[in-house]
Amino acid sequence: MSYSIAWSGTAWPNKIFTQRRKGRREGAKAGQVLLCVFAFFAPLREIPLEVKRTFVLYTFAVTEAELKGRKAQGDRTRRAILESAVHIASAEGLEGLTIGRLATELSMSKSGLFAHFGSKEDLQVATVEAARAIFINEVIKPAFESPEGLPRLWKLCDIWLSYVQKGVFRGGCFFAAVAAEFDSRPGPVRDRIAEIMREWLAALRNAIVDAQNVEHLDKDIDATQLAFEFNSLELGANWAYQLYGDPKAFARAREAIRERLSRHATATGAQLLDAPN
Repeated sequence: MSYSIAWSGTAWPNKIFTQRRKGRREGAKAGQVLLCVFAFFAPLREIPLEVKRTFVLYTFAVTEAELKGRKAQGDRTRRAILESAVHIASAEGLEGLTIGRLATELSMSKSGLFAHFGSKEDLQVATVEAARAIFINEVIKPAFESPEGLPRLWKLCDIWLSYVQKGVFRGGCFFAAVAAEFDSRPGPVRDRIAEIMREWLAALRNAIVDAQNVEHLDKDIDATQLAFEFNSLELGANWAYQLYGDPKAFARAREAIRERLSRHATATGAQLLDAPN
């Protein structure tokens, strides 16, 4: 088991880490393990790379319970960091995420914050993953509690609009914001955002296909095209609300989506669409 802390800047040491060691011979009592704290010293530019060295700074013994407690505390701190990060990124972009910005937001030290992420890119990717988890809990899971077919499809669209409308993220739809920010910037962050957006479009398309299979929607409609249109209407509502503060944007999007569903609904589907929610 090991824990690592990446040091920022060019100061020595540039990496500190702890490593678990076994055995009482090294100073641990019964029920304890020994942690050795190491420092990896990277050479300055004018010193040959091969002279880099790793040195033991100090050792200390802890119990397994203490190790678990420290891990739990670290997990809580990481969650708190990411909860703040998703709101900042939705309003200011992923490039607005800096150790200093988060430290100010959370009233934490920069060194304490940096221990949880090896680089700014790691922080950005972790923030995207945290936003995905929130989106699944707020939109996907509740929608899939509805019956299969047109009720589930409508719920998926309606609850997406509600998730933006009620301000789950400070700056509106997190993925609308970061997709616009990174759509022309190749790299791991853009790749992960694109994968998640594909997941959402696939969820919409699959819900449309399911509605066709249970004979709630006409078989001849293009499911991919309809999913594209619904996503565009949702993103348009988010844009109008964020840019203009237009509260009617969501009602307009809902009306447009229902109109498209009504146009292609079967007799059974039309009854379900007209039924009270």
